[in-house]
Amino acid sequence: MALTSMVLAGPLSASPQQPPATFTNPILYADYSDPDAIRVGRDYYLVASSFHFSPGLPVLHSRDLVHWTIIGHVLPKLPFAPEYDMPGPHTLTDAISKPIGGTRYAGGVWAPSIRFHAGKFFVYWPTPDEGIFMATATNPAGPWSKPVAVMAQPGLEDPCPFWDDDGSAWLVHSRLGAGPLILHRMSPDGTRVLDAGTVIVEDKVRLPTLEGPKLYKRNGWYYIFAPFGGVSTGAQAVGRSRDIRGSYEWHTVLKPGTSGVQGPHQGAWVETPSGQGWFIHFNSTGAFGRIDYLEPLRWVDGWPIIGAPIPGDAEAGQPVASAPMPDTGSPPTRDRIQASDDFASPKLGLQWAWNHNPDDRAWSLTARPGWLRLNALPAQHLVTARNTLTQILHGPKSRITTRIDVTRMTDGERAGLTLFGVGPSWIGVVQAGGMRRITLASKGVETAGPPLTAGTLSLRADVGAEQTVRYSYSVDGKRFTPFGDAIPLARFSWWKGSRPALFTFNTGGAGGSIDADSFEVEQP
Repeated sequence: MALTSMVLAGPLSASPQQPPATFTNPILYADYSDPDAIRVGRDYYLVASSFHFSPGLPVLHSRDLVHWTIIGHVLPKLPFAPEYDMPGPHTLTDAISKPIGGTRYAGGVWAPSIRFHAGKFFVYWPTPDEGIFMATATNPAGPWSKPVAVMAQPGLEDPCPFWDDDGSAWLVHSRLGAGPLILHRMSPDGTRVLDAGTVIVEDKVRLPTLEGPKLYKRNGWYYIFAPFGGVSTGAQAVGRSRDIRGSYEWHTVLKPGTSGVQGPHQGAWVETPSGQGWFIHFNSTGAFGRIDYLEPLRWVDGWPIIGAPIPGDAEAGQPVASAPMPDTGSPPTRDRIQASDDFASPKLGLQWAWNHNPDDRAWSLTARPGWLRLNALPAQHLVTARNTLTQILHGPKSRITTRIDVTRMTDGERAGLTLFGVGPSWIGVVQAGGMRRITLASKGVETAGPPLTAGTLSLRADVGAEQTVRYSYSVDGKRFTPFGDAIPLARFSWWKGSRPALFTFNTGGAGGSIDADSFEVEQP
């Protein structure tokens, strides 16, 4: 139990001889997809889509816009439908990505928005199968109010609220499949829409796959920041109008250029107290998910231009590799996204999220203090097993090491360390006929290794920038033995990146458990 809580190094570089400090992109090499952010005073808050993981809707905090830490979640659990508890009957296996019967993979929290109004924080989000929801809090770390259905209908996405100078409230959103953009009047408290909505933007030729709108007002102009062109290779557009209802004139304000960032789009405009403009956006990277970049934003003739200049282009910028630290009025911090855990706390760390809602009767941090206990529930496949405990994968390289006690395992049980997603791979232990064997699995195919006679085992996953994982194991925690070849990670798993996780399940029915002593994340 010597492992202490660790956090990951961030993208800051500074030299006494060469001030000011600079940052390098990405600022978050982790799957904080569909980010939205605001400033309140000198504090910055960011929310991101979390889909079928629970707790949902993480809230991050920063003082310098570059270094972030998790402070809470809007949703303790996903209460929207029974399928978030994975009731079955199941149609998925570890070898396929669909059909997803009996689960809600790719459902849950899609692109959210966060705003501060009338002394409260408001977060809005869609679930594609159930509607548009909102919650409020006076403290962004929580607790948050129970979700309220603003629009209880499927097929909607990417809502953003807006309160105008006259006190009127509005909601803009898109439809599943991206587009058109629809505007509603809202009740002043933001809990319901007051009309059927009006299409204010639809241009499938010049603005295909328009989604993720964020609505702002500046100098009497209404601005809609919205990505177009799709997740992988889309760009960022901005529309402006003197009337919130339109019509809107559009510019493309951020595109790849020569940066090598193939799809820089969808995010948030924030201003520092000194008036500097910044834009946080994602870029899709395959197994590492949609990672986050920070770009300088400047205004020219009433239009934003994001990133570095593109020669010959007066409207759009391109992503920067590095830039001076934002002038936030706060010195650079050492905040980091939480990662490693020694399970010494009686509460689960904020870095963790279960695959779908957990069965809280089947895990504990108090049954054996200093260890995480996972009880095996019945399942035939890892992707249909409950209580798989995941966290975000950190790039461009990660080494994940865990130590587990397997003495409470029973026949039919599988347990170990996985890179979870579509077609998951894992290393762990399988017990059958009273014998335990170290086992490697990929896409449902298990390869049995040597028998395990020891009661504890260390498991390791080395994830490389090429988006593969190599597994190894150790009985003494010092000498690790490789098992198998490098395994490609799934490039996109129900809208999320690959995730390191602890798991156990039993193919013969409920029974058995493991205890995890530690979970260490390093970036070699």
